[in-house]
Amino acid sequence: DYCKPDPRHLTNVVEILDGDVKKTIMIGDSETDANAAKAAEIPVILLVHTVRVYPSKINLPKKKQLAWKIAEIASDNSKLNKDSIEMVINRIIDNASVAIASLNRKPVISSREMALKHSRKNGASLFGVNSKLKFDCEWATWSNGTAVRELDFHDTFLAADYSHPGDNIPPLLAVAQQNKKSGLDLLRGIITAYEVQVNLVKGICLHKHKVDHIAHLGPSVAAGLGSMLKLNTETIYQAVQQ
Repeated sequence: DYCKPDPRHLTNVVEILDGDVKKTIMIGDSETDANAAKAAEIPVILLVHTVRVYPSKINLPKKKQLAWKIAEIASDNSKLNKDSIEMVINRIIDNASVAIASLNRKPVISSREMALKHSRKNGASLFGVNSKLKFDCEWATWSNGTAVRELDFHDTFLAADYSHPGDNIPPLLAVAQQNKKSGLDLLRGIITAYEVQVNLVKGICLHKHKVDHIAHLGPSVAAGLGSMLKLNTETIYQAVQQ
């Protein structure tokens, strides 16, 4: 009945097993696990997963593939963390601010002119255009994403590679508008996308292989959309692995 990091997720299990919380150790593999253990005042051991590449000739079982692991995260429907919600709200405001600052730059004007040719009833809105006018979500993503990215002033995360997790927001926002998703659904999608991209950036360095870091956005956006649209694990897996 309870989701981590609620400590009752752990303490109730200990009670059911007729155990002693003071003699319990939790083994986990995520920050949520650590927070749950801390809240329950239970010592925790965190396992670190190493990302490795398998040659195509090895038929790796689906549920051991990274794409499946990402899909499981996106479909777990876990309780949203208050701090994460506040972070996402700030990131949405930040994205809108940098987008507005770039509206008169040539690349942004060009992408907006393209999007204006693809109006759609009950679609998504464009930065710099009357909000009553709606456009196809793909073209809204193109235009708004260009506006957000143009000045390179939005959020940055550096680890094994570079990243701008705020790049996840334009596609998620556009799809949310077109599909009439709630604000809570949008928050869940963005949190999922950030979680996936940040962890990919921590674990996989693309630039040393001469691949731009923006490639991490494919899986993170797919995961975020799956989470926001409440798709099942299999569907999200198929999207992520593409």
